Amino acid sequence: MHPAPSIIFFTVTAGAGYGFLFWLALSRLGGLAPAITNAQLITAAVIGLFLVTAGLLSSTLHFANPKNAWRSFMRFRTSWLSREAVFAVLFYPVTLLWMLTGGSTFLGLLVAALALVVLFCTAMIYGSLKTIRQWHNALTPVNFVLLGLAAGAVLFTLVTLVQGVFTPRLLAMTVATVAAAAFAKLIYFSWIGQPAGPTINTALGFTRATVQLLDVGHSSDTFLTKEFGYQVARVRIIWARVASIVLGFVLPLMLLTGLLGTVGVGYAVVASILVMGGVFVERWLFFAEARHVVTLYHGQQNT
Repeated sequence: MHPAPSIIFFTVTAGAGYGFLFWLALSRLGGLAPAITNAQLITAAVIGLFLVTAGLLSSTLHFANPKNAWRSFMRFRTSWLSREAVFAVLFYPVTLLWMLTGGSTFLGLLVAALALVVLFCTAMIYGSLKTIRQWHNALTPVNFVLLGLAAGAVLFTLVTLVQGVFTPRLLAMTVATVAAAAFAKLIYFSWIGQPAGPTINTALGFTRATVQLLDVGHSSDTFLTKEFGYQVARVRIIWARVASIVLGFVLPLMLLTGLLGTVGVGYAVVASILVMGGVFVERWLFFAEARHVVTLYHGQQNT
């Protein structure tokens, strides 16, 4: 699939924002930052909402006909996109009310739950597509949720350090979340590399001999070949995978633990930049490695 910059920016930035607000909502309940004041909580919440809003606005750049965006709210029973849109809008008044009430326990739990729900709905927009085997599996929502929580945790660690309410428990939680996200991503990379899914033979029903396309039926690229048949050199994929793991997980984990020393603001700033960069690369890979079954009818041997 052709990676659209607006969708990559949306899923990464909004995902980190929801993850950030998830941990902020639990900061007092879980003892992650129990000393955070109401003023500090509101300031941090504004940062999280800014990330979410920037991501949501960027997603509109992907619309072919933006004036019909309102239709995305009309199919809640059958569309994950509609569910994401509804819950994303509902997230705002609940979060604002939570901020105005000084971070009440009930609303804090509701904010955290809604953040997870939106992340899950976003993932299922892709995970529900049976035509793309790299997306249609349980690892897709797991990765989306864990990556959002991991990026949000690193950003939240930075904010608490700046505000002077950082705790060792928060560091332990952040390290564990980033490590879990890395483990899930490595499993995903391994799984999609295994031969599976339909082939050009099974798509056409010829299973006793090798099928080879002799004529594509068109003289130039089409929308299908450009968007669904996007191809990237294997060596580029491998280097991008290495970059996503090193930038998004390995280096941030080293910096967060302060190389076995005390975590400082400087380390947290670099870790935040690296983890966001790593997730951007990961999300580019998520699209670039996806293979739609329609490519089988354009000569590709398998998906």
